Amino acid sequence: MIPEFGQLSLIIAFFLALCLAVIPMIGSFTGRVVWMASSRSLAAGFFVFILIAFVILGYSFYVDDFSVAYVARHSNLVLPVQYKLSAVWGGHEGSLLLWILILSSWTFAVSRLSKGLPLDMLARVLSVMGMVAVGFMSFTLITSNPFDRALPNIPLDGGDLNPLLQDPGMIIHPPMLYMGYVGFSVVFAFAIAALISGRFDAAWARWSRPWTNAAWCFLTVGIALGSWWAYYELGWGGWWFWDPVENASLLPWLVGTALIHTLSMTEKRGVFKNWTLLLAIFAFSLSLLGTFLVRSGVLTSVHAFAADPTRGIFILGFLGVVVGGSLTLFAFRAPMVKSSSGFGFFSKEGFLLANTLLFFISANLVLLGTLYPLVSDALNMGKISVGAPWFNFFFTKVMGLVAALMGLGIMLNWKKTDFSRLRNWFLHPLLLSCWIGSFLPGVFPGEYSIPAAISITLGSWVILASLWDVKRKTSKSKSFTDGLTKLSRSYYGMIFAHIGFAVSLLGASLNTIYTDERDVRLTIGVAKVYAGYEYELIDVIRVRGANYFADVGEVAVRKNGKEVVRLKPQKRHYFSGGNVMTEADIDVGFFRDIYTALGEQLGNTDWSVRIHYLPVVRWIWLGALIMAFGGGLAMFDKRYKIRDEKLVVGDSEPSAEKRADGNEADAILEIGGEASSDLVSDLEPAPEGKS
Repeated sequence: MIPEFGQLSLIIAFFLALCLAVIPMIGSFTGRVVWMASSRSLAAGFFVFILIAFVILGYSFYVDDFSVAYVARHSNLVLPVQYKLSAVWGGHEGSLLLWILILSSWTFAVSRLSKGLPLDMLARVLSVMGMVAVGFMSFTLITSNPFDRALPNIPLDGGDLNPLLQDPGMIIHPPMLYMGYVGFSVVFAFAIAALISGRFDAAWARWSRPWTNAAWCFLTVGIALGSWWAYYELGWGGWWFWDPVENASLLPWLVGTALIHTLSMTEKRGVFKNWTLLLAIFAFSLSLLGTFLVRSGVLTSVHAFAADPTRGIFILGFLGVVVGGSLTLFAFRAPMVKSSSGFGFFSKEGFLLANTLLFFISANLVLLGTLYPLVSDALNMGKISVGAPWFNFFFTKVMGLVAALMGLGIMLNWKKTDFSRLRNWFLHPLLLSCWIGSFLPGVFPGEYSIPAAISITLGSWVILASLWDVKRKTSKSKSFTDGLTKLSRSYYGMIFAHIGFAVSLLGASLNTIYTDERDVRLTIGVAKVYAGYEYELIDVIRVRGANYFADVGEVAVRKNGKEVVRLKPQKRHYFSGGNVMTEADIDVGFFRDIYTALGEQLGNTDWSVRIHYLPVVRWIWLGALIMAFGGGLAMFDKRYKIRDEKLVVGDSEPSAEKRADGNEADAILEIGGEASSDLVSDLEPAPEGKS
């Protein structure tokens, strides 16, 4: 009977979402304050009933209620409890319910944390999020109901959760990734509300920035967790495969990164407002595209949830409505949005624009490589495979150019920069980074690598330029500490994000260049040397786990005759379904990982073993965490705090950047030719944000 309460909660939540989509929007047009104010209570009700449904589904897994078809397909009696609970989102229906729960959480958060928003704007924003919720709720109730019963033939035991998903990564990766995906619905809703109202100004950008930063941070961590999970779980030793579903998560991240930068320029300088609107629409649209790829059955991937064409058609139709409707609205309203501030070539605006275009170009290259094989197959043009060489060739070049411009752009002033002053600012970090880049590849074993020299130079350039800019901005203060305290959190967020990008760039490039990968035949008791390390297979024994038995190898790793570590990779055989999984064992280090994965038995004492020596692979994920930390730090800048239920739109004191650079920001913005009346405080430039 309990699952029926879950079904009832979903139905109630659907009607609340429908009311949220309609009533506040009508109220914003008719001026009915009560109707607009109802958006907060409707958002809260929607969240509560979705939460009830989600908890009931989780309880059904916990008590092994196999009368629920979804539970019967994705769980069994011997599945460990922690994986029973993560199995709630281990399949299509449950993961979709998780998506809706997170959407309701974002909706509720906006309703509670946006008291400084004008009521009509808040009503429109929440109404747009309600419209998105109606689409996903309809999808759930019509094609993907997680509470469908397996009656009358209730199985005594269930199926099984995919062994790939029986891992701690399953507990944290999907929720974090979905927080990022769905978080872009907030800035999308802000963009649509601005287009409807015609109110697109610096205040709008300032309202949107913390929500965009939050979504971007979650997505950054989610992608990093997915890469880390694939690295140690799949047994192949890589951290990115350019799988179509991996690409689906990267696409909104790339566009979201560009969006963060354009929001900064729109807020502070009143430029690129149309471009910011488009990026807000595209970021969420690409999140929906990822949902379509995962759930439509148009591709085969270890990440895909469903292969039901009916579901794919529904999502494709919903994607068409969202993208087509929002772009149509943009086409009608864009001529009313004007930017009134100019800038020179050597200016922060110019270089930020260049980098946002590069991020957008990289997203389009990834999108082309991901979709072209699908389109070619659908049009009977033959089956075409676009693999890692395509993505690596274009993507690495574009990201290298991003790094080169990033280090220079951070030093520039708004509007224009005197090149003679700029030359003095960047000369020292440029020379030092070139020296580091040319010197370090000679230290690594093997032949001197030109690609490694270029990568180290670019990564060092971004890090040194960022630190040099901090030094420059604090040089006129009474003391270094005093100067540091005067810089804003958003400025520090920018510094951390740029350094994190450089660390990830160094990790990815150097790992790709210097990795030593081998599939070898090891005989028990016989040592062999690879990449400067000696490997000896001591023994292979069979052990029993909670719901599997495993062959466990013991590999002694030595260097210069001294034992470094003993690794124990496994080959697991699961009871339910007979699935076989490889569990790698890794000796983790800051500068290198030693990675072993047990393969098949080749003889009485011979086994196939995959051995990888992976330099600085941890830097990839460390850099992602540093980037996310920077985004979070910028999100908590004091300009975004609510004081006395009014949004803070300016600081009483001139910003540290203004004191250092001496710029004046002419942030008088116009909409439809008329000056915005609520931007008096924006005549002063705000503290530095992400750039």
